[in-house]
Amino acid sequence: MQYYISHYNKEPELNFPDEITIYDTTLRDGEQTPGVCFSPEEKLEIAKKLDEIKIKQIEAGFPIVSKKEQESVKSITSEGLNAQILSLARTKKEDIDAALDCDVDGVITFMGTSDIHLEHKMHIGRQEALNTCMNAIEYAKDHGLFVAFSAEDATRTDLDFLKRIYNKAESYGADRVHIADTTGAITPQGITYLVKELKKDVNIDIALHCHNDFGLAVINSISGVLAGANGISTTVNGIGERAGNASLEELIMSLKLLYGKDLGFKTRHIKELSELVSKASGLPIPYNKPVVGNNVFRHESGIHVDAVIEEPLCYEPYIPELVGQKRQLVLGKHSGCRAVRAKLNECDLDVSDDTLIEIVKKVKKSREEGTYINDDVFKQIVKSCNYKKE
Repeated sequence: MQYYISHYNKEPELNFPDEITIYDTTLRDGEQTPGVCFSPEEKLEIAKKLDEIKIKQIEAGFPIVSKKEQESVKSITSEGLNAQILSLARTKKEDIDAALDCDVDGVITFMGTSDIHLEHKMHIGRQEALNTCMNAIEYAKDHGLFVAFSAEDATRTDLDFLKRIYNKAESYGADRVHIADTTGAITPQGITYLVKELKKDVNIDIALHCHNDFGLAVINSISGVLAGANGISTTVNGIGERAGNASLEELIMSLKLLYGKDLGFKTRHIKELSELVSKASGLPIPYNKPVVGNNVFRHESGIHVDAVIEEPLCYEPYIPELVGQKRQLVLGKHSGCRAVRAKLNECDLDVSDDTLIEIVKKVKKSREEGTYINDDVFKQIVKSCNYKKE
C-alpha cells in the first residue's frame, strides 16, 4: 500500500468539478513575502520545476514593478514551458502593456472591491471602480490575452456589487473571475455560501485566491471547489504576505489522497521543489510543515517506531516516496530496543541482547543530557559499550 486513509472520507457525497486548474503564484504573491526577492535565475529555475510537476498556469510576476521584473518574466515566457504563463496587472493600460511586452499568455488584473478598499485605498466609488475594471479587461482581451479578473478583498465585498462586477467582467470577455480572500477572513462555510451564490449568476470559471491568516487557506480552497469553483491559487510552502497563501503541496496531496481527486501532478518532485523555493526565498521549511517538513516522516517514540518498522502506515497516512521524502528513525530518550537494533542493522553492526540494552540506556542518557544522536555519536556509544566487530 502507498497510502492508508480514513474510510469515513468516502461517506459524504462530494461533487468536484471535472477540471480544476491550479495556478501557482509563488513567483508573484510568494515573492511579496516581506524580505523575499528572487533573482531572475531563481525565478526561471522555480518556473521550470513547477512546469515539471505539471502546474497548468504559472503567475510569473508583476512586470510593471521594474525593468528587472520584466526581464525575469520574459525569460520564463521564452523558455517554451508547457504551462500557461500569466502575470499580474493593475487595471491600468501601462500595466497590461508591460505584460504584453513580456509575451505572457494572460493577465490577472485586479482591483479592491470592498467598501473599505474603495474608500481608504482607491478613494473612488463603486461605479468608477466598475468602469475602470471593464476598460482594463476590454483592453487586455483586444490584445489577445487570457484575462482573469480578481476582486481583491472579495470576501468582504457586498454580494450584490460582487455579482454585478463579475457579471460585467463576463460580458466584457473575461475568461475567469477570482475570489480573493485577501485577509483570510472567511470560513469554509462562508466560502461555500459565497461560491454557490455567485454560481447562480456567474457563468464563467471562478477561481479562489485564499490567504492563510487563520490557517484555513487550504480547506477554504477545497470547500470553494466543492461548491462550484474550478480554479485555485497556490504557493510553494504556502509563502506569501503575512501568514501566506494556500500551500501547493498541502492542497494537491489533500485532494489526491483524502478526497480522491488526482490532478495528475508529479508529486515525487514536491520535496525538491519545496527545498528550491526555501533556498531561493531564504525562508526555512518548518520541521512540522505538512508534506515537506523534515519531521513528517521521522519517528522517535519507541512504541511508534516498533509499529513503523513492521508497517509504516501504522503512523503514516502515505509513504514518503510519494512526495520525494524519506523515512527516518531518530534515536532519543523515547527510543526502545527495536529502534536501536534497527539503527545497528543500518550501520551493519550486530551486538548481543545484553549489549543492546546497555546501548539503549546510554542513548537515552546522552539525549537527556542534550546530545543529538547522529550516526557518529551513535557509533561512539556503541564503541563505549565494548563493541568489537568480529
